Amino acid sequence: MNRILALLLLVTTALLAGPAQADPADISAASRSVVRVVLAAKDGSKVAFVGHGSGFMVAPDKVVTNAHVVEIARQESSVVIGIIPSQGGVSYGGRIIAYSPSNDLALIQVLDGGRLPPMTIFGGPVADGADVVAIGYPGSVDRAQGLDLDDLINPMSPVKTTGTVSGGRTTKQFDTLLHTAPIASGNSGGPLIDNCGRVLGANSFGSTSDGNDAEFGFAVSAREILNFVRKAGVKASVTATPCRSAAEISQKERLREATARAKVAAAKAAEADKRERAEAKLRTSISQDIIAERENRIAIAALMLALALLAAGGGGFLLWQGKRNPGIAAASAAGALLIGAVIIFLSRPDFSEIDDRVAAALKDDRPGSSPKQTSKTTAGKYLCRINPERSRITVSQQDELPLEWAEGGCVNGRTQYGRDGAKWSRIFVPNSEQTVTINSFQPDRAELTEERYLMGLDAMTRARAIRSEYGNKACTADPAALADIEEMVKAIRAELPGQANESLVYECEKLTE
Repeated sequence: MNRILALLLLVTTALLAGPAQADPADISAASRSVVRVVLAAKDGSKVAFVGHGSGFMVAPDKVVTNAHVVEIARQESSVVIGIIPSQGGVSYGGRIIAYSPSNDLALIQVLDGGRLPPMTIFGGPVADGADVVAIGYPGSVDRAQGLDLDDLINPMSPVKTTGTVSGGRTTKQFDTLLHTAPIASGNSGGPLIDNCGRVLGANSFGSTSDGNDAEFGFAVSAREILNFVRKAGVKASVTATPCRSAAEISQKERLREATARAKVAAAKAAEADKRERAEAKLRTSISQDIIAERENRIAIAALMLALALLAAGGGGFLLWQGKRNPGIAAASAAGALLIGAVIIFLSRPDFSEIDDRVAAALKDDRPGSSPKQTSKTTAGKYLCRINPERSRITVSQQDELPLEWAEGGCVNGRTQYGRDGAKWSRIFVPNSEQTVTINSFQPDRAELTEERYLMGLDAMTRARAIRSEYGNKACTADPAALADIEEMVKAIRAELPGQANESLVYECEKLTE
């Protein structure tokens, strides 16, 4: 057992020692929330392009960008702000609602009912040398592609560039992160994110000031951003959980399962060895008992035979002396002793009885109660607590979840789950956000998992179309309705990426009534 565990430890160390690598799905999910901030001057029916920058959603209807990006809109009433999403076919107007030139931040209210997926801000420490990705709309790329004003006001994907953090260097005016991700004019206000897609800062300026693209970039830190939006009355999504790659979590989970199987196998081997040693000891003891019984019975039979001979001799002598009655009594006693000796000799235990006695003794040693049930989950109320070591937490976290489980897949008395292999699962496809969530409960493990997929607009539209084909939501025992739920889970799962952006594992404990 120790050798197996030591080998697994070595494999774990070798596979998990490296840093988390950027997951394309997380970077793509972050890009959904990045917008182009366009400024245009209106003079009657004429519109002139003034400039543009980047920004990111900090709430469904609010954009964070740099103060210098929208400075002219504060100074000139003829200049209007346009918010151009990264996907879809609709653009929106914008209005400045908070402005802080001291740390180069501005907050824009999205007009025309526009709502986009907000980003999560990382509130923990950023390590020196950490990988980062800058997302935005560099003007140099627009010029290289020959884009005109009509192109700039239509949704398009932002540009992603990678680099690392150079810790220990900041500006005197406000807290910044120095990094090596290439940025250019137009990236201003766009997010600097980690490998899990969380905002580390807002790109502000480069290390050169002569109009050329910068070799190094400075981003307004997450601390400055959080203070700014808090003062503006905006509650941003924040997490301090370190970034872990999906591959790391998957590998660690496989190793956990392998370790658990190894422990079970080792425990079974140890139990089997213990039983074998106990059986061998029992067999030896029973063999010795049988030998002793045989010897005792043979000795008793021999003694009775000797007494029978003596009684027979005495009876004969008495009959010869003419003492009829005493002689007959002695002869009868001799016969009884002889018969008894034969019976005792024949009743001595045989060596073939060893196996039967061992089996009977082992059966008697077994517990009289019925075997324990393999499933530890029954209907009732549970409190499920997250296991952070088994979870990939990127944009959200809820440490505890209540769960009421009923046999047949009814959860919390209102939502019906469908069979999904060894689990019961339900897919949630909301209309108000671009996230698909798969909730699964595995009764034999008392384990609840939440998988979140941060989807693009087109993929979300397809998922909603599939969901609309299935109407059941309430708990039911109808086989047709249960089959529909199973089919819905399979159909929507087929549209999802291979890896969830976030995977939360909760271990559940039944509450006492």
